[in-house]
Order: sequence, then C-alpha cells, then structure tokens
Amino acid sequence: MSSTTDAPEPGGEEIEVTEAAAEEALSLLEDEDMDTDVAGLRLFVQQGGCAGLSYGMRFEYEPDEDDTVYEHHGLRVIVDPASINYVEGSVLDFEGGLQGEGFHVENPNVVSECGCGESFRT
Repeated sequence: MSSTTDAPEPGGEEIEVTEAAAEEALSLLEDEDMDTDVAGLRLFVQQGGCAGLSYGMRFEYEPDEDDTVYEHHGLRVIVDPASINYVEGSVLDFEGGLQGEGFHVENPNVVSECGCGESFRT
C-alpha cells in the first residue's frame, strides 16, 4: 500500500494552482520574508461552517514530514494527510475585484455548498 504523504500516488489527482493564485501567494510569501524554495501555502480542511467543512489556508515555513507537497508556477502547496482526500483534484485560484477578491478552491469532491460558498460537504 503506497502513501500520499511523501508524493502523490501514481494516478492520484493533483491539486492544481492557477498562475494568478501562484503569483499572489508568492508575492505575499516574499512580503513576509519567507524562503519560497522551502516555504509554501498550506491548504487544509477543518470542521465548521453551515455545511460541515471549510477550507483553511496559511503560510508555512516548511512542510511537515508527513505532508504532501505540490508545486505549480513556483508555489509550493502543502496538504496534511487528514485533508488530502477532501481536496484531491481541486484547483486553487485567485480572483481580484471589488467583491470577490481572494483565494478560491474549485473542488470536484464537493456534493453541496452553503449559500455563501464558504463551507461544503463531500
């Protein structure tokens, strides 16, 4: 049995990152004086929201030993073992604008979302 903690399983679905999301996150990492060769954006799933689960994101100086790390457009995306099954196959995007600015996760595993789009159920 192979593990997704060291590297994505062959045939497993990667987390994709749009160029806009990578550029925004890398800019923010650099503003925090974090080494973008090691540091990255942690994407995780937590209990909460009206639909049961919600996404969380934060910057990490380095991944933990059991994390899965994806790299797109120079950005490292770090996912813990408990969250990986919820977010596999997702696309991380960044949208600018007056009302919708921010990072968004397009997740094919979601079966329903709350009205505000901040929480989901798989």
